[in-house]
Amino acid sequence: MEETLYDLVPDSKQYVSIAEFDGTKVLKVSPEALTILAEKAFREVEFRLRPSHNEQVASILRDPEASANDRFVALSLLRNAAVACEGVLPLCQDTGTATIYGWKGQQVWTGGGDETALSEGVRRTWQRENFRFSQNVPTSVYEEVNTGTNLPAQIEIEAVDGMEYRFLCVAKGGGSANKIQLFQQTKTILTPEKLIPFLTEKIKALGTTACPPYHIAIVIGGTSAEMNLKTAKLASCRYEVDGLRDSELEATLLEEIRRSGIGAQFGGVALAHDIRVIRLPRHGASCPIGLAVSCSADRNIKCVIDRSGIWLEHLDNNPARLIPEGAAEAQEAVKVDLDRPMDEIRAQLSKYPVGTRLSLSGTITAARDIAHARICERIAAGEAVPHYMIDHPVLYAGPARCPAGLPCGSIGPTTSARMDIYVEMLQSRGASLVMIGKGQRGDEVAESCRKYSGFYLGTTGGTAALFARENVESIECIDYPELGMEAVWKLKVKNLPAFILL
Repeated sequence: MEETLYDLVPDSKQYVSIAEFDGTKVLKVSPEALTILAEKAFREVEFRLRPSHNEQVASILRDPEASANDRFVALSLLRNAAVACEGVLPLCQDTGTATIYGWKGQQVWTGGGDETALSEGVRRTWQRENFRFSQNVPTSVYEEVNTGTNLPAQIEIEAVDGMEYRFLCVAKGGGSANKIQLFQQTKTILTPEKLIPFLTEKIKALGTTACPPYHIAIVIGGTSAEMNLKTAKLASCRYEVDGLRDSELEATLLEEIRRSGIGAQFGGVALAHDIRVIRLPRHGASCPIGLAVSCSADRNIKCVIDRSGIWLEHLDNNPARLIPEGAAEAQEAVKVDLDRPMDEIRAQLSKYPVGTRLSLSGTITAARDIAHARICERIAAGEAVPHYMIDHPVLYAGPARCPAGLPCGSIGPTTSARMDIYVEMLQSRGASLVMIGKGQRGDEVAESCRKYSGFYLGTTGGTAALFARENVESIECIDYPELGMEAVWKLKVKNLPAFILL
């Protein structure tokens, strides 16, 4: 396990002190220290990635087996990291659920209220920065409202020995969070002949919907299902966890995945940076297997409070150093003018095979889950399809808040498969005939596209800051403004990269 480098938060020693109780030294930590830690950690991790992660992305550019599309995605991710580290546009439009794991030493005193103090730090950061509010609270079993603060955070604190307070802060977006899986197996799976094909199949099934290249963790065993999944999540963040590692199995699985051809979103070898396999004790009647991923927005940061003050893991403030000179020059792509009748756009797309790289310029409609649900409810009630779903390609996306002086906040594609259920209803009425998103679609979408001459285009997931900086000329809310990021938006884009997938 590599050594973690930390930076001391300036002037943070004032929030800690040493006292003595019953002959033992204790570290007294003020509530403000916890608030500052959460505030600064989440601000840092929304704009910067670990140096080791960025170096793994850069290694794809040097991989002789990597496809041109692998290299295109890797270069886009590095350029996105370079834009985000300026501290204005976050790495991903889904700034995630604030998740805080804490390990509180026996000799650390805070006076209680740790979760409240940490939550205040989360609230401050999401209020001050151009992040997206993603948390909804129920008003009934069926209805909910956005909190407007990104609270509640997920906070879990364990008691451990020592005089330090250690943390792992994770900004976890929905795409990768939705991919954590539990498979309840039995001892019969524990042979190489059965386990390797089983795990290979499950990893391949991840597909590209959660913005690869991934860091993948597999945990076999555990005294309970919840212990298994928590260990898998921590391992996907590269946090030190107890358990037996199998480096040979890890290498075998990584090679199987390279041979799958899935690649870094559009075909190739770079679906995963690494795979960790961890074996835990298990009850004789159970064999849980957990699978977790951290996506290309690998937003994890370790933190420590000790007698010196508050320490944050050192993240990369110069990812541009990893971009080869001249690599940002435009690669060949088919230019598509979107400010034309939909029939003309489809006629042009029909001339090219699946996998063709495109450069899109013009007007698109951006709509996500709730907007699609409401539009289809209106259609089912006998209303006409909104013209914006007919006249323009539909991008499955919703922006983060917009920084002053920029046309748009961080924006990028969400998981397209969640909109599969709406496609046939829309396309049969001449709407959503060109869709733009990320990840694979179901068979029903492929059939609908064949039936109604529709197209599905994939654009790079995980490059929301770059998308906002380089590809969006203007954005305007055109329907359901009360939904915030889930509203319907009209975007003017230029040179938006995409690939024909269906």
